[in-house]
Amino acid sequence: MGDEVHVRQREAGDRTDRSYPAPPTPLDVPVYDNHTHLEYADGDSPIGYLEHLDRASSVGVRGVVQVGTDVETSRWSAEMAAKEPRMLAAVAIHPNDTPELKRAGTLDDSLAEIAALAKRPRVRAVGETGLDFFRTDESGRDAQFEAFEAHIRIAKENGLALQIHDRDAHREVVETLLRVGAPERTVFHCFSGDRELAELCAEQGWYMSFAGTVTFKNAATLRDALEVVPRQLLLVETDAPYLTPTPNRGRPNAPYLLPYTVRGMAEHLGTDVSILSALIASNTELVYGSWDDEPPLADPGTEAAPNVR
Repeated sequence: MGDEVHVRQREAGDRTDRSYPAPPTPLDVPVYDNHTHLEYADGDSPIGYLEHLDRASSVGVRGVVQVGTDVETSRWSAEMAAKEPRMLAAVAIHPNDTPELKRAGTLDDSLAEIAALAKRPRVRAVGETGLDFFRTDESGRDAQFEAFEAHIRIAKENGLALQIHDRDAHREVVETLLRVGAPERTVFHCFSGDRELAELCAEQGWYMSFAGTVTFKNAATLRDALEVVPRQLLLVETDAPYLTPTPNRGRPNAPYLLPYTVRGMAEHLGTDVSILSALIASNTELVYGSWDDEPPLADPGTEAAPNVR
């Protein structure tokens, strides 16, 4: 796999404008994108991960957490983060992939690969993992629960953060975390719940990460939830190449577009953008550690530095 610029291709779908937007005005205080997928080729003129990171740096996005969703992309994420100072990695099997792996008899092997990758340098999170009842019907849910609990164990065994994928499964995700025991640093990636879920997460000390969806005109419920999130539990992300924030909804997303989401959140909360940025940056480092904790390796294949928490 090595230095491949892209591992997968995003489907064009029905998007009419597949060009990358112009960059926003830079943030005065830098933040981090704590969930992105730079392994994707997207748009009419795909951008490689180094250009993504350069563009992000130019607008005040200091670093990213590159997230894997299967063995291949998790391995790519770990390899790129091991040598790129602006990138940390998260590794996991996406919940929607688990039923097929279970039917093929390869789920245990895939989870063993993720457990091994979790020990790599600059891998700071296990995720995205969780439950998705939107795309997976009842016949595949046992596999999702099995994998979710395995990922929780991997995160706790390695002292890593946990990134939750939760779609149409709020109650079941919460029940699982409470029953099994959530890792100390648990993040609801692309938070999609209401005020009630936000208050419950706050009670448990779980972090909530908001994506470009919070800027969508039809996302009033999500903005209501944002209002009750304790500031010390607030994170921000792109989930690129998906969920491009207003005013560029529908076009390819990238970490350099994160300032739109940060400014939208600050405006809704009635707070200063720089104050919110500083708070989010501090929260992000509390969850994942500093991007400088483990210096990237010149040749990540020759040495395995211990994780530093």
